[in-house]
Parts: sequence; structure tokens; C-alpha cells
Amino acid sequence: MTVPGSYKDTVNLPKTQFDMRANAVKREPEIQAFWAENQIYENLSQQNPGEIFILHDGPPYANGSLHIGHALNKILKDIINRYQLLKGRKVRYVPGWDCHGLPIELKVLQEMKPSQRQGLTPLDLRKQAKEFALKTVAQQSQTFQRFGVWGDWENPYLTLKPEYEAAQIGVFGKMVLKGYIYRGLKPVHWSPSSKTALAEAELEYPEGHVSDSIYAAFEVTQVAPAVQSLLEPLLPNLGVAIWTTTPWTLPGNLAVSLNPDLDYAVVEVVGDKAVGRFKYLLVAKDLVAALASKFEVQLQVKETVKGKDLEHCQYKHPLYDRQSPIVIGGDYVTTDSGTGLVHTAPGHGVEDYKVGQRYGLPILSPVDADGNLTEDAGAFAGLNVLKDANAKIIEALETAGSLLLMEPYHHKYPYDWRTKKPTIFRATEQWFASVEGFRDEALRAIASVQWIPPQGENRITPMVAERSDWCISRQRCWGVPIPVFYDEETGEPLLNEETIAYVQKIVAEKGGDAWWELPVEELLPEAYRNNGKKYRKGMDTMDVWFDSGSSWAAVVQQRPELNYPADMYLEGSDQHRGWFQSSLLTSVACNGCAPYKKVLTHGFTVDEQGRKQSKSLGNVVDPIIVIEGGKNQKEEPAYGADVLRLWVSSVDYSADVPISKSILKQLGDVRGKIRNTARFLLGNLHDFNPAKDAVAYSELPELDRYMLHRMHEVFSEITEVMDNFQFLKFFQTIQNFCVIDLSNFYLDIAKDRLYISAEDSLRRRSCQTVLQIALENLARAIAPVLSHLAEDIWQYLPYETPYKSVFQSGWVQLEDSWKQPELSEKWQKLRQIRVATNKVMEQARGEKAVGSSLDAKVLLYVTDGEILSQLQTFNPATSTESNGVDELRYLFLASQVELLDSASALESVQYKSETEGLGVGVVKADGAKCDRCWNYSDTVGKSEEHELLCDRCVGALSGSF
Repeated sequence: MTVPGSYKDTVNLPKTQFDMRANAVKREPEIQAFWAENQIYENLSQQNPGEIFILHDGPPYANGSLHIGHALNKILKDIINRYQLLKGRKVRYVPGWDCHGLPIELKVLQEMKPSQRQGLTPLDLRKQAKEFALKTVAQQSQTFQRFGVWGDWENPYLTLKPEYEAAQIGVFGKMVLKGYIYRGLKPVHWSPSSKTALAEAELEYPEGHVSDSIYAAFEVTQVAPAVQSLLEPLLPNLGVAIWTTTPWTLPGNLAVSLNPDLDYAVVEVVGDKAVGRFKYLLVAKDLVAALASKFEVQLQVKETVKGKDLEHCQYKHPLYDRQSPIVIGGDYVTTDSGTGLVHTAPGHGVEDYKVGQRYGLPILSPVDADGNLTEDAGAFAGLNVLKDANAKIIEALETAGSLLLMEPYHHKYPYDWRTKKPTIFRATEQWFASVEGFRDEALRAIASVQWIPPQGENRITPMVAERSDWCISRQRCWGVPIPVFYDEETGEPLLNEETIAYVQKIVAEKGGDAWWELPVEELLPEAYRNNGKKYRKGMDTMDVWFDSGSSWAAVVQQRPELNYPADMYLEGSDQHRGWFQSSLLTSVACNGCAPYKKVLTHGFTVDEQGRKQSKSLGNVVDPIIVIEGGKNQKEEPAYGADVLRLWVSSVDYSADVPISKSILKQLGDVRGKIRNTARFLLGNLHDFNPAKDAVAYSELPELDRYMLHRMHEVFSEITEVMDNFQFLKFFQTIQNFCVIDLSNFYLDIAKDRLYISAEDSLRRRSCQTVLQIALENLARAIAPVLSHLAEDIWQYLPYETPYKSVFQSGWVQLEDSWKQPELSEKWQKLRQIRVATNKVMEQARGEKAVGSSLDAKVLLYVTDGEILSQLQTFNPATSTESNGVDELRYLFLASQVELLDSASALESVQYKSETEGLGVGVVKADGAKCDRCWNYSDTVGKSEEHELLCDRCVGALSGSF
């Protein structure tokens, strides 16, 4: 007599060494070592049959540890690159670093003692800056590789390398020869804290800045002919009213600008309260009421004139003995704020400069490099414009009777992004790239590029359309020198094809240090050494955006294994005014085309509340702690790189991207579900050899053919979303496939076929055929994102494949014959019935009416004749058709299913659900429990040899089921 429980060894339980836990801290480095040892990336990048794919890396700055934004950026790039590799393209990814510029220079200086800074030569500083940059590059490189990012890490591009610097000088030279580079005295963003000019991309606009804004009036001394009869009788009691948020620029005032199309009013100050010393003020008509309220006086309109008629009126500066004109400005003169008349200082503003050029005004900028007013500012000389100048100038205006009102003004103001201190507009001699010379070409190039998301085009187009000339010179020594010489006597610059090419050759051999090391004579071509003139070297370096913006020439165009233009650039959305733009402008200026075919942009990382990450808020997420874990592993568990990568795929990168501990925990759970799904598949393929055990499609039961159809749908959708860089949809689709299609449906049903059937039965082998297709395609599909998990799965495949690595196996492999829409429609209805049945089953189990679902019998009443016919095909008593379920009971994991002729049969059933066209009931199963499959059956005990088994298990042991 058989003993209960003795049949457990006859059940085909899963077998695999694939761990249930990721154990990522140990396992991921092992997988990365496997990739490196077998040169998987290197071989694929050379041997793949498809076209070359170049995603050109935007260089991160080599001045500190990597943050979560770096992880988002580099992992996005790696997801795209790995997908292209799986699709068979030759992906050549060259990581790069921006190594020059002020931040590194400042870091080096900050680490020095004051005594060490004394006598520090430019070469000493450059040497230490280079060491610092290279050390940081090495650290960041290791971290990027720990993220699982593939690339040419042994040969990255660094902007400090001689070959890069020389290529950059070549770009500069081409622009010189095309007439796009010039030297001029123009107002630029100047950082007194850094003592250098800045580009727009080097500015930030923090919240909370408050300026001392003033309303002031200048005495009109002479009127234009068109308004002579109206205004001359009001002199000298007429003042032209202006508003400014930078009183320190008033020493540089040389004009007042107006809008020619606006109406201006002469208003009389009525009442006893004085506003300055003037009885009459000239202001925009539309602002009279607002100004009267602000000044707390009555303003009575005496005359109204058109703006254009006021051109060439003259006024006297309240603080200096000089007369200046009223001039016509541009569209920037509005009635949105102020008085409708704009204080104009050509040395302190771009619009002011343009107006001044039209009217032949001098460029007066009485401010030195430290931000102190010079002797040209008269009594205010020595005052710092960001500290004490405003107060003294306002006091002087009040004494002169010109001050109308002073009030604090909250607005966005430019700060130096490195020192975090305010900047100023200041006219200095600088080198500029004339964007005007190739603006139209640049706009055409923008239109030729695919922008992802499309609004990227809308961001960069107006930036380029409205851009003033690009100031490319910097007053620092850690950078690429502008290769210009100046005549000692005349100051005239020497900059031509011959001199640039000569310096470029020297830099290619010796690096940029040569500019500081060698005497002028050795840097000049032979023809200029004894021509009767003496020259000195220019000491300006190029803007770091010119450095990185030349990478298309120094890397993409210069390296033989790459292609120019690149297929894609990918960076944060701030790079529309940064690297995307500087790359575009240099490439268009030199070659007339954009350096990229596609541009993908992503947002910034924030917490769950949408706040920026900051130490003070305690919401900073360190990518290394995400991977390796923190000091308190319960609070900060070690998730590994794959969860970080999964996070990147799970967010809408086109907007700001949230990350937090709770989000990471949820993603860890998702990774766990995908891993356990793969583990189940692996475990149930332990005795399956696709070469001899796979079942042909024509012999597959219906359920298996339906699952192949579903896989065709799922993996086709994943292919489409990956092609379109819609990684959020990838994440959702993969998660739903693993949880809903596989775990909750097919694999739930498959357990009986896999565990209970005879090892080599068609019923089991056909199911294993589907599992093998699902497993391999799942590994391929997740490989761009969950790269380590995909490789881990592949290494544990229990059968031989032609591929060492999942990445060698190519992208998902689907057959068109799997597409069966009619089958899908049928099974969608069956799945809906299954969902309804499961709800009733859960109710019965929750109230202990049944234990497991196998303790139950399902009662079904269906009114739809077609569906009923489909259900009847599952029962051997009514049909001989093979459908992969064999009996309807396996679809519901119940011991029996009875199809009812009438809904009345459900009246006495306690656990039931009735909707239109469908009735479901759950009762205790009939018969005895089989000791092997745990199904209840009337056939248990009918076999003399196996009296504890049902007829099905008896057949399985004999190999017939």
C-alpha cells in the first residue's frame, strides 16, 4: 500500500541555481568582469553587421563626485546604445570630460594656503589644474562604469589633451578665416568674483534676489522741433522720468531711450507734495495712473505727444556736467513696468550698446575688473557697484532733486554659476563670434534636426534667433589659449591663417602649456620673427563652451571609427543654451550643418514633492549609495545598478524626474518580480533541450499559440517604444507582461502541466517551448535597461546556445505566424471570465469555505452561445480538441468546472457573482484529493497500483499524460 506523500519525487519541480535574490553588490561586478574579459562591447562595436551608430557624449565637468543627474544622463545614453547593439548596429561610444575652466581653477586655488598662492605662475596653476582634472576623471570613470555604462573607457576624450586642443584651435581658425571672429569693446556679463567675462550658459538666476530700484528724473534742456511749442515753455521745470534696478550704472548714462509708437504724456505734479524738484514729468501715457499711485501724488496730464516726436530732445545728467539725447530704442521699451523711458548706458547693456552704436554714442564703462567704479565716475570712484555704490548714488540723486522714489525690487538677476555671486554688465575688450554672420544657416540647421521631445526645437530656435554675438574670450589661464599676438606699438592683433596654423601645430605636439612656456619668437612663424615689429602674446583663453562645443571636430570628425554628423546628442534641457547651442554654432560656422541628427533632452532630478535636491532638505539621493547601500542598510539598502537603471526607464524623462527612497523601494520590488518570473522560467526548463524537445508551432495547443500571439504583441510594442525612445512605456509594458500575462495567467495555469504531466509528454514539452521563447525574449528585451539581470539570466540558461552573452544574441526574435488576432479576441473573453471567477474564489477562500482553489468546484452560467461553445471545447466529454488546458478546470485552477444550463442553479450557492451574461459560483469540489496533484476527483482510488492517485496522475506515471 502506498503511503501518503510518497509521490512527491514523481512531480517535476523546478530546478535552477539562479538565485531568488539579486545580490547585486556581489553579482553585478562579476557580470561586468565577464563583459570585460570577453570584450563583449568591443567585439559587437566592430563586428555587428549593421550601420555605425554614434551617440556623442556631452562632457561632464571634471570637478567633483557624480550626482543622480549624472546617473540619469549616462544611463539614458547606455540604454539607447545597448538597444542599438542588440539591433545589430556598430555602436561606438566615446565618453568625454570637460577639463578646463574656472571651477577647476578655483578648486585648486581653494586647496592652497595663502603662502602657496603667492608667486604662483600660470604654468604652475595649469599643472595643478591638470592633475586635479585627471584625478577627477579617473574617479568619475569608475563610477560611470559601475552604473553598467559601456564605452571606450580606455580612450575617452578629454578637452585638455593636445590633439583636442589643437582641433579646437582649428575650429577657431576656420571661423577667423570666414570672418566670424572679431575683437571689440562691448558690454558682456562680467563676474567681479571670478574677474572674467561669462557666457549666458555660465549664468544662473536664483530666487530671492532684491535690487534697489529707483525712479529718477533728468532735466530737459533742449526740445526737438516737433514738440518745441508744447515743451519749451515748461523748461527748466520739465524732467524726463526713468526707472532702473541698477543705480550704479547711472555714471555711464549717455541717453534715454523711448518707443517711437507709444504715446507720452507731460504730467503736472498737483498738490503740496513734491516728487523730486520737477513740476512737470515726461512719462508714458499708459503708466500715468500707476505712477501717480506709486508716487502718492496727483498727476494731471497737460500734453500728449508721440514718442517719435521726442527724438533729439536733450537732457542734463543730474550728477555730471554733460548733455545727452533722448533717442529711439526698440521693442524692449514697453509700458509693462517703469516709466516707458529707459535709462541707457552703452557700456552696461546689450540693448543700450546697440542703440548707442546707431547714434554714435561712446562706450562709457567706468567700472574695473573688481567691480569698483573708476576715476571716470568722478566722486563715486572706488565704490563697489555690488556693495556701496548704489547707496551713495541714490543719496546724490536725492540731493540733486532728481530722485522720485526708491523701492526694493524682487526679480531674477544673473549670478556666476561657479562662485554663486552676482554678475554685472561691463564693457571690455573681448573676442567675439559674430552669430549674425551665420544665424540664418544655424536656424535652418535646427529645423533639419529631430528634437526629442519636439518642444526642444521650440526652446533652442528663439535662443539662436535672438542671440547676441558670442563672447568667447576669458581672462583666465586654465584653458585653450586664443592664438593671437598684438603689435607692441600699435596694439593691432596679428591673427591669420599662417599664425593660427603654426600655433595649432605646436599645440598638437606639446599641448596648450606651450603658449605659456615658449617665448613669442618660437610661437611665431619665421616670416614674423624679424619683420621690424615686436609682438606680445594674448593672455586670454577660450570660453569652455567653445571647448566642449568643438567636440564634433576634436572627436566625432577626427576619430576614424566615428561618423560626423553624430546620430544623436543627449543631455539635460539646460543644454539648449549650453552645449547643444555651442556645438551647433561652431559646426554651422565651419561646415554649414548641425553636428547631430537627433537631440534628446531630459529634465532635472527632484524629490517626490517636486523639490530640487539639496543637503539642507535632506532629499539628496547619492547614486553610489543606491548601488552599494548606506551605513544603515535598513534605511538605505544596496539595490545595485539595475534598480538605478530601472528608475531611469520608469520616468518621463522629458519633464523633471522624481526619485526618493520610497520610489527606489518600489522599483526594487519590480526588479524582484521580473527576476522571480525569470527564475520560474529557468527552473521549469531544467530538462528542456530546444534542439530536440521543442514542439512545432502547428502542434502547439491553442493556449500556447495564444501566448505566442501575446508575446508578438508585447515584444513588438517594446520594439516600437524603444525605437521611439519611449522608455516609460517599455517599463510599463515589461512589468505588465511579467506580472499579468505570465505570473498571474499563463504560468499560473502552466504549473499543472509542468509539474504533474509526464516529463516528456506533449502537454509539458509544448508548454516548455513557450517558456523558452518567453525567457529568451524577456532577457533580450530587458537587456538595454536591466543589463545585469538579463546577462545573469542568460548565464543560467540550462541548455546550450550559440551566444556567450545575451547581447550577442540580438534583439527579440518573433515570427509573423504567431499573430492570430481571432485567437486573441477569444482568449481575452476567457481571461475576463477567469478574472470574475478568481474574485468569487478569493471570497470563498477568505471565509474559509475552501482552502486552496483546488478544493473548489466552479459553476459557470454563460448566455453568449459563442463563448459557451468555446468553454465546452475544453472538456474531453464534449470535445476532443487539444487547446493547452485539456479541461476547463485548469483554466481556473479548480478541481472541477460545471457549465450550467440555467442561472437558477446558482440560487442556493453561497459564493457567487452574477453580471449580465455571466454567472459564477464556487462550491466544495466532489470526490477525494489526489495525493500527487492535489486535485479532487471521483477517480481517486480506482487504480489498484496507485490507490491514492487520480486517473490523470496514474497516466502521468505511465508516461501517457
